Amino acid sequence: QVQLVESGGGLVQAGGSLRLSCAASGRALNTYTMAWFRQAPGQEREFVAAISWSDGGTTYADSVKGRATISRNNGKNTVYLQMTSLNPEDTAVYYCAARRLSLPSTRGDEYGYWGQGTQVTVSS
Repeated sequence: QVQLVESGGGLVQAGGSLRLSCAASGRALNTYTMAWFRQAPGQEREFVAAISWSDGGTTYADSVKGRATISRNNGKNTVYLQMTSLNPEDTAVYYCAARRLSLPSTRGDEYGYWGQGTQVTVSS
């Protein structure tokens, strides 16, 4: 069992930056992949970024590549999503997810653990 709790969402102006956090508990994450997804109102859930806990390898969606950095803190069992140059299209509920396998995936149905989500709103 893995429990995930997101935090750090809020209101930010276009062009600004935000750092989201996802605290994981329940078991060791050495074989896991951690990821961020987002869902805007009326839209499908969208992959944002993923990181392999074991080696730190990362994967990014084209929509955020160059603007987002996913990272981890091993001691805190926490994964972060740092986003810069935010625009209103980034407005969504951001979810943290965990996958048992260390191989990253962009498919939400391949992740078995999810947090409650944190709202990010970007104003123009």
